[in-house]
Amino acid sequence: MRYLGYVVLFIIFGFMVSCGNEVQPKPKAMLALNYPKPEYRPINLDCPYTFEKNQLAEVVPSKSRNGCWINLDYPLLKGSIFITYQPVTNNLDSLLRDAQKLPLEHTIKADAIEGDIYTNDLHKAYGMFYELQGDAASQAQFYITDSTKHFLTGSVYFNTQPNYDSIYPAAKYIMQDMRRLMESIRWQ
Repeated sequence: MRYLGYVVLFIIFGFMVSCGNEVQPKPKAMLALNYPKPEYRPINLDCPYTFEKNQLAEVVPSKSRNGCWINLDYPLLKGSIFITYQPVTNNLDSLLRDAQKLPLEHTIKADAIEGDIYTNDLHKAYGMFYELQGDAASQAQFYITDSTKHFLTGSVYFNTQPNYDSIYPAAKYIMQDMRRLMESIRWQ
C-alpha cells in the first residue's frame, strides 16, 4: 500500500513536469529563390499588337488556329504565359464575358481571387488583372482591349502540379512581367 502511494505521487509529479513545455509548430517561411533582374525589351511580332517582354522569356508560336496567339516560355521557372489575340468584331460583350469567366473557373482550387482594373487612356488600353491564390492551375490572368478593334488575354501556367507554396516565388516574378506587358501594350 505504501509503494502504491509512491507510485501514484510519482505519476502525478511526472504529469505536472511533462506538461510544462508545449510543442510549437515551425513558423511559415517562403523559399528564398533568386531570379535575374528583369530586362524588358519591345518585341515586334507580325501581329496587330506589340509589348515589352522580359529577356528571360522565349517567344514560342502557339499551336492554335491563330498566328497571333503566342506563348512566353520561362525555361528557368518552368512556366509560361499563354497569350491569345482576337479581333473585336461586334463581339466585345462575349469576349469580356469569356475573359471574366475564365478566372472564376479556378474557384474550386483557389483560396482567393483578386482583380485589379487597368486603364491607360493615352494608349487606349483597358483591362483587368487577376491574381489567384491557392493551388489553382493558373496563378494569374489578364485581359486587355482597346474596346473597338483588339482583345488580348493572358494566363500563366506552370509545368508542375500546382502547389502554391512551392511556385509562389516564380509566380510573383511572372506576374510582374504580366503587369509590364499590360502597361507596354501598343495596338497597331
